[in-house]
Amino acid sequence: MQTDLQIARAASKRPIADIAARLGLTPDQILPYGHDKAKITHDALAGLSGPQGRLILVTAINPTPAGEGKTTTTVGLGDALNLLGHRATICIREASLGPNFGMKGGAAGGGRAQIVPMEEMNLHFTGDFHAITSAHNLLAAMIDNHIHWGNALDIDTRRITWRRVMDMNDRALRDTVVGLGGPANGFSRQTGFDITVASEVMAILCLARDLADLQDRLGRIVVAETRDRRPVTARDLQADGAMTVLLKDALQPNLVQTVENNPALVHGGPFANIAHGCNSVIATRAALRLSDYVVTEAGFGADLGAEKFLNIKCRLAGLSPAAVVLVATVRALKMNGGVAKADLGSEDVAAVTAGCANLGRHIENIRSFGLPVVVALNHFAGDIEAEIDALRAYCAQQGVQAILARHWAEGGAGATDLARAVVGLAEGGKAQFAPLYPDAMPLWDKIETICTRIHRAAHVEAAPGVRAQLEAWQAAGHGHMPVCIAKTQYSFSTDPDLRGAPTGHTIPVREVRLNAGAGFVVAICGQIMTMPGLPRHPAAEVIRLDDQGQVEGLF
Repeated sequence: MQTDLQIARAASKRPIADIAARLGLTPDQILPYGHDKAKITHDALAGLSGPQGRLILVTAINPTPAGEGKTTTTVGLGDALNLLGHRATICIREASLGPNFGMKGGAAGGGRAQIVPMEEMNLHFTGDFHAITSAHNLLAAMIDNHIHWGNALDIDTRRITWRRVMDMNDRALRDTVVGLGGPANGFSRQTGFDITVASEVMAILCLARDLADLQDRLGRIVVAETRDRRPVTARDLQADGAMTVLLKDALQPNLVQTVENNPALVHGGPFANIAHGCNSVIATRAALRLSDYVVTEAGFGADLGAEKFLNIKCRLAGLSPAAVVLVATVRALKMNGGVAKADLGSEDVAAVTAGCANLGRHIENIRSFGLPVVVALNHFAGDIEAEIDALRAYCAQQGVQAILARHWAEGGAGATDLARAVVGLAEGGKAQFAPLYPDAMPLWDKIETICTRIHRAAHVEAAPGVRAQLEAWQAAGHGHMPVCIAKTQYSFSTDPDLRGAPTGHTIPVREVRLNAGAGFVVAICGQIMTMPGLPRHPAAEVIRLDDQGQVEGLF
C-alpha cells in the first residue's frame, strides 16, 4: 500500500496557470511560486464580483487517536463535486510546523484525497507563517525597545500582555524572562512564547478583508496597559505600518491543486482548540465568487471548530453555510464507546452504538444553528459491516443520512454519493442559519451560553479577576465581540480523557484575553496550553531526506 507521500509525489500535477484558468483567473492575476503553487493578487481579489456559490462546512466528531479524516473528507468531497460537473473549490488552512514535527506529520489530507505539493504545503509553503511570526515578534521587540528608550507611553511593565511566538512546539518557552544581563539589554520582566497559530496576528490575517482592513486591525491590537490602566495599542507604538508591510504578500491566498487537479485555496492556520480554527475570510470569499460550491473545514470537532466558524467567522464576515458535513469513523465511535485503540480490530457493535452519543451531540449542536447536516462515514480498511449498519441505524433514528465515503482509497469517485447528498441539502433551501447568541449579550453570558449549550456543562466557573476583566472590557466598548473558547479538543468537557457525550461537568475559565484587532475575546479553559509540547516520540524523529534528497516521514 502506498503512503500518502508516495501518492502525492506520483500525482500528475498541472501547471498552476491551468488551475487558475479553471477559476477564470488570468496569468497576470496570480503570482507563481514555482510551477505548482501561486498567490492570487490583491488586484484580482479586489476585482471579483458577481453571484456567490454555496458554502459547505466540513466538521467532525471529537478527535481520537483512531482518526477521523476531516481534511481528507473535505478534499474528497471537493473532488467528487467536480466529478459531478459542479465548479467546486476547496478552502482549508495551512499546516503548522509544530504539530507536523510533533504528532500529525502532515496536514494535506490523505490517500487519494489530498492536496499537492504535499511536502511544500507541510513545510515552509509560501512563507505565510514566517511572515506572521515576524510581524508578531516585531511588535514584541518594539514594546521592549520603547520601554528601553524612556517609555514615553508610561507602559506598566507588569501589565504587558503581548508575548512572543514561534511556529514550533516548545514547552520550555511557555514561561520566560527577558532583559537579563544589565541595562544595555533593557528591563527584565517575565513573559513567554505561544505557538504562531495562537497569535492574534494569525487571527487578524484570517479575518481581514483587504490590506487597509489588515492595517486597521493590527493597529487596534492591545499589547499592554499604562500605569493608570489605559490600554496601549500597536498603533500607539507606531508598529502597525511595518507589520502590514511584513504581511502584505501573506494576505494573498495560496492557490494549489488536489491530486485530481481541482483548485484549492490554502490560507491561514489558527488551531480550533486555542484559536478560532478557520481558514481566511479573504480566501473563502474569493472562492465563493469563483465557484458554484466551496468546501471548507473547521478545526477539530464541531464543538470547537464548527462553533467558532459559525459564531465568529460567519458573524464577522457575513457568511452563511448552505449545509454541514459531519465526519465520523467506526473506529473513532468505538473509542468513544470505551474500546481501547489496540482492540479496535475486534467487532463490537455495542461500543459503536454507545459511541454514537458523541455523534448525536454534534448533530444536535449543528441543528441548533439552523443548518441541515449529513454524516460522512469515512471508510477505513477493516471496517466491519455490522458496525457500519449500527451507525446507519443510529443516524436514521436522528433523521440524518449517513453516507459511506471511500475517498481515501478511490479519490473523488469514492465520495460521489456524499456529494449528491450535499447538493440535495444545499439546493433544498433548508438552511436557516443564525449564530448561537446576539452581539448585545454580555461577554460572560456568551461564554456561559457556549459552555452550557454546546459543551453541556452544568456550571462555568471563573478564576479570580476574570469576571472583573470581562466587565472592564464590556465598559470599554468591547462587549459586542464574540467569544472564542480555548479548551481541549478531545472532550466536550475540559478533561481530555472524558469521551462520549458527558453532561453535568464544570468548565473552569482560567484566563481571558482581549483580541481587539481580530475582534473577539478568548476564554482559556482548563489546562489547555497556547504553546504545545512535543510528545515522547515526535514525528520529527522519522522525518528526513532519503538517498535521492527527497523528503520521507511526512504523512
